[in-house]
Amino acid sequence: MIEKLEFIIALAHERHFGRAAEACGVSQPTLSAGIKQLEDSFGVLLVQRGSRFQGLTPEGERVLDWARRIVGDTRSMRQEIDALRHGLAGHIRIAAIPTALAMVAMITTPYRARHPDVSFTILSRNSIEVLALLENLEVDAGLTYLDNEPLGRVQTVPLYSEQYRLLASSDSPLGNRDRVTWAEVGKVPLCLLTPDMQNRRIIEQLLREAGAEVAPTLESDSIVVLFAHVRTGRWASVMPAKLAEVLGLTEKVRAIPIVAPEVTHSIGLVVPHRNPLTPLINALVREAKQLAPLLGAESSLERPRVKRTARAPGR
Repeated sequence: MIEKLEFIIALAHERHFGRAAEACGVSQPTLSAGIKQLEDSFGVLLVQRGSRFQGLTPEGERVLDWARRIVGDTRSMRQEIDALRHGLAGHIRIAAIPTALAMVAMITTPYRARHPDVSFTILSRNSIEVLALLENLEVDAGLTYLDNEPLGRVQTVPLYSEQYRLLASSDSPLGNRDRVTWAEVGKVPLCLLTPDMQNRRIIEQLLREAGAEVAPTLESDSIVVLFAHVRTGRWASVMPAKLAEVLGLTEKVRAIPIVAPEVTHSIGLVVPHRNPLTPLINALVREAKQLAPLLGAESSLERPRVKRTARAPGR
């Protein structure tokens, strides 16, 4: 039964029978037969079929919800039994928004020092993808915005507040300033993240509210690419203050606070809304809660209440 539930989870994600079968490591006929057996056992159609996958029926959507819970709980049970027998070991998959990627090491490094038999995969994804991967059991945890769009059924650990800085050469027109306004930032040629990133949507709204046009001279989905251009001293960008600190500034590049308005957004760890959590994720939550006070956040597994001075449209 568990294997067949994994089939429908994969099909809902891939929306293609062949790709779903490949993701599950089985042949397409095996996957189709497994889903047909589920339909027979429930006495309803779960998948809308045609020449290609057309979606799940309403009954199929409900089965999908239960499948995610059951498969997630089954994996948790197996992991807990393994941990009791052999100690904490295994693999953790974490998806993080680009502006939080550099902060992941502050959790994974002490974690691995305590649990050397645990390995990690870190993925760079936008905020919508982080939540989708978590819901579909494709990652175990995420680092993303906590206060800027609906999060769904997750538990959260607030880590820090994202504050914004203009990264610019010290000899640029604004490079000698102690602070700048968003209206002034809008007059500088910028390199920014691509429009599918929540950070970009936040910056766009702030610039528009300040009466500025959003016309970046360079776009990338990689913070490394943006930062490499800024470090040449010939480009400017808007980045979170903590990210700029972690990546490191050169003598030529300054991180200048942006005010009028001064905006913050909460960044934190998100994990499945499941009780109990797996031993691996429980340990991850403990690391995040120990890190949070060092970064200036009050850690909690409840949804945070954050006072915000600006809101970007969700996606």
